[in-house]
Amino acid sequence: MNTEFTVIDPNEIDADIILRAGDIIKDGGLVAFPTETVYGLGGDALQAESSKKIYAAKGRPSDNPLIVHIADMEHLPHICREVPETMKVLAENFWPGPLTMIVEKSDAVPYETTGGLDTVAIRMPDHAVALEFIKASGGYIAAPSANASGRPSPTLASHVREDLDGRIEMILDGGEVGIGVESTIVDLTVDPPMILRPGYITREMLERVLGQVDADTTMMSGTDKKAPKAPGMKYRHYAPHGEMTIVEGAAEDVIKTINEEVSKAVSEGHRTGVLCTDETVAMIRADVVKNAGSRADEHEIARNIYRILREFDDEGVDVIFSESFSADGFGQAVMNRLLKAAGYKVKKI
Repeated sequence: MNTEFTVIDPNEIDADIILRAGDIIKDGGLVAFPTETVYGLGGDALQAESSKKIYAAKGRPSDNPLIVHIADMEHLPHICREVPETMKVLAENFWPGPLTMIVEKSDAVPYETTGGLDTVAIRMPDHAVALEFIKASGGYIAAPSANASGRPSPTLASHVREDLDGRIEMILDGGEVGIGVESTIVDLTVDPPMILRPGYITREMLERVLGQVDADTTMMSGTDKKAPKAPGMKYRHYAPHGEMTIVEGAAEDVIKTINEEVSKAVSEGHRTGVLCTDETVAMIRADVVKNAGSRADEHEIARNIYRILREFDDEGVDVIFSESFSADGFGQAVMNRLLKAAGYKVKKI
């Protein structure tokens, strides 16, 4: 398959490009597109065969649910068995935006889109290209991140091309994304609502609107054997090719331990990489040292982590060490992604 790679300006959207992308979806094809979080791989959410194509293109397990992206609140009743009041309240406060809500699905949504579940995950992205593309495609786009399953999510269109060139019909290059980690997912089928995946919309932000909100206990410690109710809950995700370890402890001890572990790995013939910060980069010694940004700016770190993990692969790193980060607020989303990338391998000191 020849994948069309097309640059599109979010500030001056070319209607012809959007219409062509929409026609591909209507014909049962797949289009990668930018959102404010990461690039998504879009297919028709209401067509079982389109969802099957998404799983095949990514090499994604078919019990890992897809998120349905919409651009119009009026479309909710068509895909939800009912639209709960909590959903309306959250949509008023956070849509368009990086928040995905899980509710009971309607019969219009095939089980191939929901991973076999009676629930459906829905969000409205805050990105001009994404919204216009969804509208042109018929209004309902199933879209996981546009990467090969298990790989770091794409924050640039070039990352999508690296993983999916020749597997999908089109890639819309809208530039670098703004947030850099996937949306927060909250389950509204339980009371109180429960966060299943942390993201830019934090628990504190949700609780200011809803009151009590719980968080799934496996978010920061691995998952159980049950079918995942939301994307990213069951399988290793966001992972570089190299073996990755997160080092957790006091700053001075973390630096000392990372340098000792790097020295040991080098002596064993490994090419080493370290993910660090502004505060520590001058003190780290490794073959490849990557600075994710300042600890004072969690948003900068979030924008950089997936790119850095891919760069380790590009530079042939086979052993990686990373500092740990705060598990509070938006930092929880950063740590969740790093823990999954490391397969929950943590060295506590």
